[in-house]
Amino acid sequence: MRWFWIDRFVEFHHGTKAVAVKAVNFGSDALTDELPGFPILPNSLIVEGIAQTGGLLIGEFRGFRERVVLAKIVKAEFHFPATPGMVLTYTASVQDIRNDGAYCLGRSTVDDRVQAEVELMFAHLDERNQRALFEPAEFLRLLRMLRLFEVGRKEDGSPIDIPEHLLEAERRLL
Repeated sequence: MRWFWIDRFVEFHHGTKAVAVKAVNFGSDALTDELPGFPILPNSLIVEGIAQTGGLLIGEFRGFRERVVLAKIVKAEFHFPATPGMVLTYTASVQDIRNDGAYCLGRSTVDDRVQAEVELMFAHLDERNQRALFEPAEFLRLLRMLRLFEVGRKEDGSPIDIPEHLLEAERRLL
């Protein structure tokens, strides 16, 4: 995740559902010039925002110990463009998690209107493919910035714990 296409989590339920928001604004370099005078957020970046929402949900399921990557976009349907001033709400719902990957349904809404619907497949890469994307302490900083641990809840309603391996990496920096 070199670029972040979500601003923060507003809900996060261990292994089942995550909700994040993304404000579309004129200051974004991602707005396309495909239609002069009509800036839009590309659909591919909306899919990426939903995938980041779902990917972090899937990664948290096993304590962020595996590298989770988007493997396949099964379906993507867009109902209207995302333009500056809109706030997209991304909802990712895990349908199935297995040792080798996961299946997730995603949705982007603006107010009560469905803007996009996607079906995504994720892969868990094994140890042969464990090239780190983030230094663990930096990754923890990102998760905190996205408010994951503020809104995250386990099945029993208690807060999601920060994984010890991420806390240890953070302590090594202090």
